[in-house]
Amino acid sequence: MSDMPPASRYTYLGPEGTFTEAALHTLPEAATRELTPTVSVPAALDAVRNGEAQGAFIPIENSVEGGVTATVDELAGGRRLMIYREVLLPISFALLVRPGTTLENVKTVTGHPVAQPQVRKWLAAHLPDAVWESAASNADGARLVQEGRYDAAFAGEFAAARYGLEALVTDVHDAENATTRFVLVGAPGRPAAPTGADKTSVVFWLRGDQPGALLEALHEFASRGVNMMRIESRPTGAGIGQYFFSIDCEGHVQDRRVGDVLMGLRRSCREVRFLGSYPRADAQEPTVRSGTSDEDFVSAADWLSRCLDGRD
Repeated sequence: MSDMPPASRYTYLGPEGTFTEAALHTLPEAATRELTPTVSVPAALDAVRNGEAQGAFIPIENSVEGGVTATVDELAGGRRLMIYREVLLPISFALLVRPGTTLENVKTVTGHPVAQPQVRKWLAAHLPDAVWESAASNADGARLVQEGRYDAAFAGEFAAARYGLEALVTDVHDAENATTRFVLVGAPGRPAAPTGADKTSVVFWLRGDQPGALLEALHEFASRGVNMMRIESRPTGAGIGQYFFSIDCEGHVQDRRVGDVLMGLRRSCREVRFLGSYPRADAQEPTVRSGTSDEDFVSAADWLSRCLDGRD
């Protein structure tokens, strides 16, 4: 770490040349921050928890592989952090090699574990005998190729110049429109004001392992017309069958229906961790079901007040 104040620093999953770094540069404030790569998601988040950085920028979800487990687990454990922004980045890989390497020369391939499912069919068709070994990140895979540890790495084409490599093949992907979602995480604070196109993230632990426990928690969302955009279960580490649940839903915590969901979870679950409300990267506004708007909640509360006062 340099001597710059924490408020001027963002950490991100490194090394230089990752898709994470490319996505981070789409944030306007990145131009005014010191951007410090870290070796892992936990290291990026620990810098925020320890007061060494204002924010950590990390991947959380991929449209092909699903949730990034290191991020989901880290946000559920340790001192609480909050999500303040999200970025969606289309992902397409290049096969990076040392200059002069041909496809016939490629016997070993590396890349981030999340990259492998996105290029598995291409590998089977073009490099069926190549041995895959995972790297800490795609850019780290490029570095290992530069050092001669592997013959090729799947990474962003933009990483080739950084590591003195060539893009032997470009635009490699098994699924069209593959996208990775990244989040900017900081210390807990007041969420940004609602924009009308927001997302709320929360983690919860069920009170007990009884029939209908998860259904009861999910009913909090359904009964208030709050659409869940992602739900993922992860083991707590306490034993087989012990899980916590990570959910993203439409709306902002200041929306009455969303706030009511969180209060319902707090009543019915053993533990709830609020991870923030923040603008959706796609700026898509939710469809609010009849009877669940803020006006409907205010009207219902006013009716109840009149009942208690004997005015209705």
